[in-house]
Amino acid sequence: MYKIHCLNNIAQIGLDNLTDQYELTDDFNEAEGVLVRSAQMHEMEFPKSLAAIARAGAGVNNIPLDKCAEQGIVVFNTPGANANGVKEAVLAGLFLSSRDYFGGANWVQAEEKEDPDVAKVVEKKKKAFAGCEIKGKKLGVIGLGAIGVLVANDAVKLGMKVYGCDPYLSLERAWQISHNVNLVRSNEEIFRECDYITIHVPAMPSTKGMIGKDQIAMMKDGVVVLNFARDTLVDDDAMAEALASGKVKKYVTDFPNPKSVAMENCIAIPHLGASTEESEENCAEMAVKELREYLESGNILNSVNYPNCNAGVSVTGARIAVLHRNVPNVISGLTSVFGSLGINIEHMNNTSKGDYAYSLFDYVPSENVSAEQIKEKMEPLENIIRVRVIGA
Repeated sequence: MYKIHCLNNIAQIGLDNLTDQYELTDDFNEAEGVLVRSAQMHEMEFPKSLAAIARAGAGVNNIPLDKCAEQGIVVFNTPGANANGVKEAVLAGLFLSSRDYFGGANWVQAEEKEDPDVAKVVEKKKKAFAGCEIKGKKLGVIGLGAIGVLVANDAVKLGMKVYGCDPYLSLERAWQISHNVNLVRSNEEIFRECDYITIHVPAMPSTKGMIGKDQIAMMKDGVVVLNFARDTLVDDDAMAEALASGKVKKYVTDFPNPKSVAMENCIAIPHLGASTEESEENCAEMAVKELREYLESGNILNSVNYPNCNAGVSVTGARIAVLHRNVPNVISGLTSVFGSLGINIEHMNNTSKGDYAYSLFDYVPSENVSAEQIKEKMEPLENIIRVRVIGA
């Protein structure tokens, strides 16, 4: 029986994917798997039982990835599960930044809702809230992952001239992107060319403040910048100055903070990008499936701190999973354990990612040697982080 703890409310449709091999527990300290959305985990102490954390969403800045890796806890996210919800939010941002719907609606509510001649007054004053159409305008999409590709393709359908940039464009996304999207080599081309710019990259040290004073200086006067990715990607001080001067016409952000909410011409949305029933359900289902795959079969799909590894179902019914450092001689040490016990390895799979690696061994069971004996011999080896028995 696997014990699963939920740190946040997880959509029931996802939890329904847990079989009778699983039990939901309120006790974090006995959990083998954790499902989480936005709960902060950086200050938490993890129990030795904890093998995996699945984030029902794409961002994992609320989870201490390095700490988890060092303790042999595999962290998953759910890339693409909420992509449509975020895409629709970006499209809404495009429309809201082009025509002053907010200003107009607020004016009607505040000034004219008691006026019996409101229709006549509106016709006289609506010019103050006029804007432009997005058809024919240039949109720059920085980052062509699951969300960026959807935004680019739909913007093409809306009649926009779309430019996309992603030096790490995957083959899968390349096949999905419209042939009408102009792929450019650098963000600078987007900064100089586009009327609207939307960013869809992960939050990392290398992307912090990627839209700053120097980048804004390259942009067209009156540009609109949209940020539905991560708060830290935009330098708030530089953006506030650009909005005040009119260099940037509108800044649309899904991440309000004390600086952005005080900015002139900033449309701050309360982190609604993936806040749809469909997105939450998709993320929950995907997160549960990733946990199950890892706990039951040892396969790693969509990990952010360990390499992915999919060896399917064990060919022998007996599998050992090893999380270890990505250094020489670890594999030879592990295989020697099987040899010393007279155990034949039927199939082996090894993958690596940065400082960490993962190995799966399907072996022929022996009546004389238990899986726990194999595990006990592997655990003391140098550079071994964690050993798990999958089946027996």
